[in-house]
Amino acid sequence: MDPLFSSLRGYRRRWLGRDALAGATVWAVLVPEALAYATIAGVPPVAGLYAAPAALLLYAALGSSAHLVVGPMAATAALSAAVVGEAADGSGARFAAMTAALALTVGGAALLGGALRLGFLASFVSEPVMKGFIVGLALTIIAGQLPKLLGLEGGPGDFFEKVWTLVGDLGATSGLTALVGAGGLALILALRKAAPAVPGSLVAVALGIGASAAFDLADRGVDTVGDIAAGLPPFGFPDVSAGDLGALAAGSAGVLLVAFAEGLGAAKTYAARAHREVGADRELIGLGAANLGAGLSGGMVVNGSLSKTAVNWSAGARTQLSGIVAAALTVLTLLFLTGLFERLPEAVLAAVVIAAVVELVDIPSLVALHRVFTHRLGQAYGVAARPDFLASVAALLGVLAFGTLPGLFIGITVSLLLLLYRSSRPVVSELGRLPGDGHYAALDRHPESRRVPGVAVLRVEGGIYFANTDRIRTEVRAAAARTGVKAVVVDAETVPFVDVSAVRMLDALAAELKAGGTRLLLARDVGQVRDVLRTADARAELMRVHPTVREAVDAARRET
Repeated sequence: MDPLFSSLRGYRRRWLGRDALAGATVWAVLVPEALAYATIAGVPPVAGLYAAPAALLLYAALGSSAHLVVGPMAATAALSAAVVGEAADGSGARFAAMTAALALTVGGAALLGGALRLGFLASFVSEPVMKGFIVGLALTIIAGQLPKLLGLEGGPGDFFEKVWTLVGDLGATSGLTALVGAGGLALILALRKAAPAVPGSLVAVALGIGASAAFDLADRGVDTVGDIAAGLPPFGFPDVSAGDLGALAAGSAGVLLVAFAEGLGAAKTYAARAHREVGADRELIGLGAANLGAGLSGGMVVNGSLSKTAVNWSAGARTQLSGIVAAALTVLTLLFLTGLFERLPEAVLAAVVIAAVVELVDIPSLVALHRVFTHRLGQAYGVAARPDFLASVAALLGVLAFGTLPGLFIGITVSLLLLLYRSSRPVVSELGRLPGDGHYAALDRHPESRRVPGVAVLRVEGGIYFANTDRIRTEVRAAAARTGVKAVVVDAETVPFVDVSAVRMLDALAAELKAGGTRLLLARDVGQVRDVLRTADARAELMRVHPTVREAVDAARRET
């Protein structure tokens, strides 16, 4: 077990200034985003601030990254709203209590997963699936925030329903609200491009509060945040029953999967830059503790943030002391500054959300996934020749049409199905001898290679197991049936594994070919394949594996 506050071990005094500055910079970004993301989760803005201090402190104590910043995030906020919305009746106090309870269930599940060393499960959410999921989620969030930006009521439903309602209501747009919201959005985006070191969200929030006070925007029909309770979070277990926790349990698994995958990716990115290591299981424990702290503080689900971690790194943070500083400043904000945020126009808060998620609509990445294609891949796999692109689009459309959690699981399911489909159709290439050096290469890729008279050489590019034995058998039979072929050599160098079904198939196939006067030989098997062949009692012919294709071909020609 790693020690508490592991990133602070061996701390040097000269790091203090950088960590303090980085903590203040993170705070400047965290406060407006926490307020904004709480609105995505469907709870009062202050819940985002409630979640941050305990989460930052507990992650610093138990996490493995020296730079990761945890806090409310757009993806998990939207997932939280979806999960809680199915379990709660929609009233404000109950919804907030259930949101805090969801943070507790996510935290408990993460701690259990870390104790059981289940960190490897994050790898089942592939990067393309996560990309499509995030793009779909960002579009859904933008569709939900645009009515607030324009002073409209908005509507419920999926992305398409929200957009349809928005288009129908455009005639009722509040001009002043739209001016305030669009101005805030333009300011954030302009500062992001012209002065990336300036916390544009905080600047927009400050100017929005100033404009609201100077021009009495609330009296002119511009909705503002309203009352925000000052003081420390109401620490304690939320007012929910055991049945409520059970109703949240299933959804919390999906929230945890996204929170962990997103945070682990950010942690690994900056650990590599600092030449450090992060542990997946330790990250689960850190995430779990952070969510327990957030839930017991009346907050919401938190996870590692790539954007805030980038800010932390750029500001020169060396350790998690920067997170502790950000937590302390957030506490000061709760104690003394909440009154300022009461005048904040909701349109500016919507602008902060939109600016934060608009860069997640990464269409060029989807285009790049679509380009990963060749004619040979198309011949081999057909419609499944672009598995990453298809899984990404499946997740994107799933989120837009069916919601956040269903969209995520649609993407994961499609990704796994495509993997199974491709593994059931491994490429079987025929090899020929290259002139001069006598090496063997695929005939379709090296036109200069030539078949060996009387011997067909096949290379199976993938594991051989129960799902693809029929395909392998068909390919070998077709090669053996050609006129003049007396032996088939299977180059197993690219076969990482076989199972018992594969051994039985090869056994039966060897016997079948031998009865027809054709031999089946193996060349260049790897250790796992050799172990299975031996322990599964393969035929003697199959156990005589030749170290090279050339030796297998020579043996075939001598013995036929």
